[in-house]
Amino acid sequence: MVVPRWTVRVFLVALILLSATTLAVGYVEAERSSQQVTGDPSVEQAFRTGDRSPVVDERNGITVVGTDSNAYIGDESDGARALAELVAFAPDGSIFYYQNDHTRYWDVDPVEGTTSTIEFVYADHLDASQCGGETDCTRNGIERVDLMTGERTHIYSRITPGKHSTRWHDVDRIDEEHLLVADIYQDRVFVVNTTSEIIEWEWDAQTDYDVDETGGPFPSDWTHLNDVEYIEIDGRPVVMVSLRNQDQVVFIDMEQGLMEEWTLGSEDDYDILYEQHNPDFIPESQGGPAVLVADSENGRVVEYQRDNGSWVQSWTWTDERMRWPRDADRLPNGNTLITDSNGDRVLEVAPNGSVVWSATIGFPYEAERLETGDESASGRSAVALGLPSQRLSDLDTSVQTKVTQTLPPNIVNAIYYVFPRWVGTTELLAVFVLLTTLVAWVTLEYRWTGYSVGLRIPIRLRRKQS
Repeated sequence: MVVPRWTVRVFLVALILLSATTLAVGYVEAERSSQQVTGDPSVEQAFRTGDRSPVVDERNGITVVGTDSNAYIGDESDGARALAELVAFAPDGSIFYYQNDHTRYWDVDPVEGTTSTIEFVYADHLDASQCGGETDCTRNGIERVDLMTGERTHIYSRITPGKHSTRWHDVDRIDEEHLLVADIYQDRVFVVNTTSEIIEWEWDAQTDYDVDETGGPFPSDWTHLNDVEYIEIDGRPVVMVSLRNQDQVVFIDMEQGLMEEWTLGSEDDYDILYEQHNPDFIPESQGGPAVLVADSENGRVVEYQRDNGSWVQSWTWTDERMRWPRDADRLPNGNTLITDSNGDRVLEVAPNGSVVWSATIGFPYEAERLETGDESASGRSAVALGLPSQRLSDLDTSVQTKVTQTLPPNIVNAIYYVFPRWVGTTELLAVFVLLTTLVAWVTLEYRWTGYSVGLRIPIRLRRKQS
């Protein structure tokens, strides 16, 4: 049976219209979303005009979010400003504080002894004229702000060359004078006295890792050292460090060096960690030692418990919408506050695995719930809480989610990173169907015309003379 060509054409047109309609609906719904924050000028305008209408659901405590936006106003090469924000949501869901004058916002930490003051890490992209040279650069800095009064205080900053893999992502305060800095540019961790600005201690990743055998390209983005935390183990001062490109969380005794037996993960062993972000240490007093990690390229949040000298996976959580988590904090009430960058959301997950609160915000990097302690320091471990794991394979997923599950996580994350923020799984499938249909139609029309291309090469044979 031969299907008439007009029937095939009608079918192809229907597929194209269906795909185009799906994309249009997705775009319109994103524009109408009452929770869309980043890149929406009305939010900044609402703050400046005093409009305090709720933009997210109610939740106990102030929630502060720093965003690492990959969208720009204008052309980045011409010094365009990134659409990054520092946003604080009040308990009733309204905007409590807002600023967007830095290029990137990274780590957010509460200031001990206060209820509404934070310190945050920022990056400002500067052009060559501002850098005093011939190339662009980045100012990495730490700033303190009282969210109640808006008073801002500069703490510490340094300039690094370039605009991308030289940006600091995390800083941890040790005491009133000392900061612990994750220096992504020089692949090191250092302690600086903010009064004297003297570096008093440092650990260089090259001390224990070979630049030719581990990590990413050296020197452009070797370790991508994206997180640091000052902790104590058996009464000793220890620094926990996230080496993203080595797929490892390592522990540095500040007096004796790398604690190899404590290393969590192994390079390219993606079942454990895959280019993680923002690991949080849960101390023994809270049911640890345990480490709660945003396992980014695996599209999950995972926790490991220290058991008989080894790390054992004790909890994992994900859902169909999870795209690229980059922060997770265990709250004192047992809930987990998660930042899902490519999913454009900050969400709070209850011990039973259900989402009890969420805020849609473009490309968030880190979130902090004030008055709950610094990151996961006041939250209990999954083992102590008896948390049940939730994996994507355990969920009743849709066909479209099962399709994306067949792709490697890094491919899926790359797709979501490249496409506009409103493009979800449904829209990606619509793009795939649209492109496939167009290619199929062009191919069929080409064949139906009967046109072919021939290449004739004249060859003349000559008899060899004896």
